Amino acid sequence: MESMETVLRVERGQADDEELAAIAVVLLALRAGEPEEPEQPPSPGWNWWERPSGYASPDSWR
Repeated sequence: MESMETVLRVERGQADDEELAAIAVVLLALRAGEPEEPEQPPSPGWNWWERPSGYASPDSWR
């Protein structure tokens, strides 16, 4: 395991490979059980009802 990046560290005691594997399995199972973020549909960059029109006739009321 020296060539791999350290993910878990034992602060006290002597954990063997089986105990570390059990901890890793539990942590991965907890992470897999989390609900995923719902994807929101993309929103438009502008709203047509909020934009002023490009042309207003001289007789129109504003």
